[in-house]
Amino acid sequence: MVFELSTPSEVSSALAQRLREHRLAQNQTQLELAERAGLSKGMVANFEKTGTASLENFIKLVMALGLVAELNDLLVFKVLSIKQMEAASQKRQRARGTR
Repeated sequence: MVFELSTPSEVSSALAQRLREHRLAQNQTQLELAERAGLSKGMVANFEKTGTASLENFIKLVMALGLVAELNDLLVFKVLSIKQMEAASQKRQRARGTR
């Protein structure tokens, strides 16, 4: 799935499906995963069905599945050009309007 062309709902559903696939590959039931993550089985089942969970619960599931290293590159600021590198190195000053 290409996240750039997806709605937030589609992205969350895809992430839920990916975690479900990891759970199944590890031969865990929803109850076993819930217990390892400190969550209810209903929460895990609901997440896998709807893709809806708090960020904290999502992270608990990721950690319980041993996938936390996969988050290391998530939202890391990446400099793309020399101009952006120069801009990043300059201290941002408070903008001032004209008087």
